[in-house]
Amino acid sequence: MTDRNDKLREAALDYHRYPTPGKLAVAATTTLANQRDLALAYSPGVAFACEEIVKDPETAVHYTARANLVAVITNGTAVLGLGPIGPLASKPVMEGKAVLFKKFANIDVFDLEVNELDPQKFIDIVAALEPTFGGVNLEDIKAPECFIIEKALRERCNIPIFHDDQHGTAICVAAAVRNGLRVVGKDIDKVRLVASGAGAAALACLNLLVSMGMPRENITVTDRFGVVYKGREEEMDPWKAEYAIETNARTLDDVIEGADIFLGLSAPNIMGEKELRKMGERPIIMALANPTPEVSPELVKEIRPDAVMATGRTDYPNQVNNVLCFPFLFRGALDVGATEINEAMKIAAVEAIADLATAEVSDIVATAYGGEELKFGPEYLIPKPFDPRLMLEIPPRVAKAAMDSGVAKRPIEDFDAYRQQLEGFVFRSGLVMKPVFDMARSHKKRVVYPEGESRRVLQACQVLVDDGVCHPVLIGRRDVILDRIKEIGLRLIPDVQVEIHDPDDNRHFEQDWQDFHNIMGRRGINPEYARSIVRTRPTVVACLMLRRGEVDAMVCGCQGGFLRHLRYVRNLVGLRKGVSDFSAVNMMIMKQGTFFLTDTYVSVDPTPEHVAETAIMAADVVKRFGITPKAALISHSNFGSHDNPSACKMRDALKIIRIQAPDLEIEGEMHADAAISETIRNRIFPNSMLKGSANLLVMPTLDAANISYNMVKMLGDGLPVGPILVGAAKSAHVVSPSITVRGLVNMSAIAVVDAIDREQSRN
Repeated sequence: MTDRNDKLREAALDYHRYPTPGKLAVAATTTLANQRDLALAYSPGVAFACEEIVKDPETAVHYTARANLVAVITNGTAVLGLGPIGPLASKPVMEGKAVLFKKFANIDVFDLEVNELDPQKFIDIVAALEPTFGGVNLEDIKAPECFIIEKALRERCNIPIFHDDQHGTAICVAAAVRNGLRVVGKDIDKVRLVASGAGAAALACLNLLVSMGMPRENITVTDRFGVVYKGREEEMDPWKAEYAIETNARTLDDVIEGADIFLGLSAPNIMGEKELRKMGERPIIMALANPTPEVSPELVKEIRPDAVMATGRTDYPNQVNNVLCFPFLFRGALDVGATEINEAMKIAAVEAIADLATAEVSDIVATAYGGEELKFGPEYLIPKPFDPRLMLEIPPRVAKAAMDSGVAKRPIEDFDAYRQQLEGFVFRSGLVMKPVFDMARSHKKRVVYPEGESRRVLQACQVLVDDGVCHPVLIGRRDVILDRIKEIGLRLIPDVQVEIHDPDDNRHFEQDWQDFHNIMGRRGINPEYARSIVRTRPTVVACLMLRRGEVDAMVCGCQGGFLRHLRYVRNLVGLRKGVSDFSAVNMMIMKQGTFFLTDTYVSVDPTPEHVAETAIMAADVVKRFGITPKAALISHSNFGSHDNPSACKMRDALKIIRIQAPDLEIEGEMHADAAISETIRNRIFPNSMLKGSANLLVMPTLDAANISYNMVKMLGDGLPVGPILVGAAKSAHVVSPSITVRGLVNMSAIAVVDAIDREQSRN
C-alpha cells in the first residue's frame, strides 16, 4: 500500500508541476494582433465600454466577462481532509476547483486564497470584490465561521454566494437519499434518520432534507460528544441546537435502533456490526467520511445485504461527489443573472440529479468508468460526474427555479434554444447538427442496423427513439438483443419502438439468398455460398432490405473493417446514376469552426474527374447542415507554383467543377493555410474567387485526406462526425469501428436526411 501511495504521490506532483506549474492560465477571448486591436482592447477604445456601464451597470454583462466569472475563495481553515493548512497550501485545491468549473460547465474562475482568519474582515474583503464576479463559491472554511460568513455575504451581496462544502454536499446527498428511498420503497415523510456528524456539511444536508419534506422530529443528530440533546453544553452552537431533542439517549448505539437512514459525515469506523443489525428493514447507509467511511461497505454487505449504501469514495458504488452539482448549479444561476442561490434552486438541482440517475447511461460515462455497467438501482443511485447529461438537465431546472422564485434578473425566454446552447458545449456537435436533427424528426424514416446486437447500437437507438429521429430496425438474434436491452437498463420496447430481424428466424431467407444470388451469380457466387453469406453477413441482409425499399437508410460498420462493409454496399446497393465511384466526407467540429474533409476513406489516388465529382457531392452534404459551402482544392502547389501531376490534377479538377457546378464557391489549387486564412490567400493571390475561410477542404489523395483528418482530430482537439458516404444509389453509410454512441446518433440523423433528400429529388 505504501508503494502504491508513493507512486500516486509522485504522479500527482508531476501532474501539478508539468508542463507548466499549476493547473490554470488566463486566455484572451479577443485578438490582439495589431495596433487597431490594441486601441480597441485598451486605450482609447475601452473607455466607450466603461461609459456604457456607468450609464447602466447591467450592461456589464455585455461588455465584460463578469457574467461568466466565479470566484473560488478560501482562507484555508478546513481543507479537504487536511485541516487548517492555510491559504497558500490550499491553492492547489482551489485551482482544481476552478478546473472543474471550466471542464464541466464552461465557467471561468479566479481562485482567491485570502490570508484572513477574522470572519468580519474576511466578509469585508469578499464583499468588496462583488463588482468583479458573477458569483462566489466559498470553499474549505471551517465551522461555525462558515455559517456566519455565508449569511453575512448573502445579505450584503447581490450575486450568488454559495458555500459548496455545505450546499453542494447537501444537494448530492439529498439526491442520493431521494433515489435510495425510491429503491427501498419508503416515503421521505415517514422515515427516521440518524446523523453522525454535526458540522457545516451535515447540518446543510439535514436542512435541505427538511425542506424536501423530512420531518425535523424524525432526525437525530450525534457528534463526537454523543447525541445532540436539549440542555447539552459541550460544543453546541445555534445551528446545531436546531436539531437538539428531548431524550435520555446519549450514544449512537442508543439511537440507531430501527433507523431507516444513517447519514455519516464524521469519522472513520464509528459504526459496527451491532449498530448495523439494529437498523430498520432495508436501511439506507450513507457513510461519507473520506478516505475511510464510518462503516466499511464490505461489512455492510456481509451483515446487511438488504442495505443501500453510498460513500464518498470513487472505488465503491454510489460515490457522493460535489462535482455532480456545483458547476451546473452555477451555470443555471449565472445564465439568468440570479441574485442568489435559494432553496428552490437547490431542490431543483436535487430533482434533476435524482431523475437523471433513473435514465439509461451514455457510452461516454461507461467509457470514463472502464466500461462499467451502470443501471439505476441499489448500486447506482446518482449519476457519475462524467455524465454529459448533467449539463443538459441541471442548469435549465435551476434557471427555471430562479425565475419562478423571483431572483432572476435576465429570465430565459426560449428554453429549447437554451438547451441547444448547452448541448453545443457538451457535445460540440449539438448546434451544427441541429438542422439535420430537425429535418430527421419531421420525416421519421426506417433505418436498419446490421450490428443490432451491439451495445453502442442499442444505446444509440434509445436516444434516437427518445428524440423521435427515426424508427430503428435491428438485425440480430432476438434473445441476445432482448437480454442486452435489459442488461444495459434501456427502455426500448421491441416490436413497437424498434423492429428486430433475427437471422435465425428470417422469414425472408429464401427471397434474400435468391436476390443475392441474382445480383452476384455472375461473380462466382453459387447458390450454396449465397445461402451461407445471407445467414452469416447481416450487412448483406441490410443492403438487400435497403435495395428492396423495406427500409429507408442503413448505418453499418461499428464492427468489422470499413472496406468489407463498403464492398457489400458497392455490390448490392450500387452507385447513384451518373456517379463514377463512392467517396467519404468527414466533418470536423473545432473551436475555429466546422470543416469538411474529402476523401478520407475510399479513393486512393482519384482522377481530376473524380476529385470534381467528390467536391460537388460533398458540397451538397455541407448544405444539409445549413452551411453555405466554401470549397478549396488543397495541394502542395499554391496557384500554379508547381506543375507536377498532383498539382495539375487539382488544377484540372477546378476547371471541371467550374463547368459542372458554376454556383459553387471554390478556389484552388492552394495550400491549406491559404484555404483557411483569407489574409494569407490575398497576399498570395488577391484575385481569388473564394471569400473568407474555406469550410470544405478537398484533398488530392487518400493519404493526404486521412493523415490530415487524424492529425486535426488529435492535435486540434476536433470532434469528428462521419465518415459520410456519398455516391451510393440509396442512403447507405459505413462508419468506423471506433465510433461512439453519440457518433452513431449523429450518423443516423444524417442517414435519415440523406434518404429524405433522395425522396424529395425523385418527387
